[in-house]
Amino acid sequence: MTAEREVMSWQDLGDGSRELAELVHRDGFRPDIVLAIARGGLLVAGALAYALDVKNTFTMNVEFYTGIDERLEMPMLLPPVPDLVDFQEQRVLIADDVADTGATLALVKSFCEGKVAEVRCAVLYEKSRSTVQCEYVWRRTDRWIDFPWSARAPVTAQVVV
Repeated sequence: MTAEREVMSWQDLGDGSRELAELVHRDGFRPDIVLAIARGGLLVAGALAYALDVKNTFTMNVEFYTGIDERLEMPMLLPPVPDLVDFQEQRVLIADDVADTGATLALVKSFCEGKVAEVRCAVLYEKSRSTVQCEYVWRRTDRWIDFPWSARAPVTAQVVV
């Protein structure tokens, strides 16, 4: 990991999500469902769903990162896991903040494949080492990314005096 960081602002989140939605729309992909990978993909998915006028949204909780550039050996789906019964004709757009190693996206994508008509991925950032090449990417970088929603310590970690 390099010492340099990519710093994303709240404005970047708005601009990047809108530009991702425009890429999806120009490509002719019309998702029936936007599937957020929680937690990092929640804000991206919400913004994409509004911009693409998709009302059907789902969330999958995946645990992988434990700290800055620290992760579990493999990502784990956390309950509740969505039931994709009767979704064979649905087009799904998976949304996340970053395709870093690609392991989380690969897990969610493989979960969806064979259960839905089509699945594609949209991320704000994609790193060159990602094993999943996303169809829609706002920016590419190999730096660690400071996202505005996770740049500060949780309020629960603050010392109350």
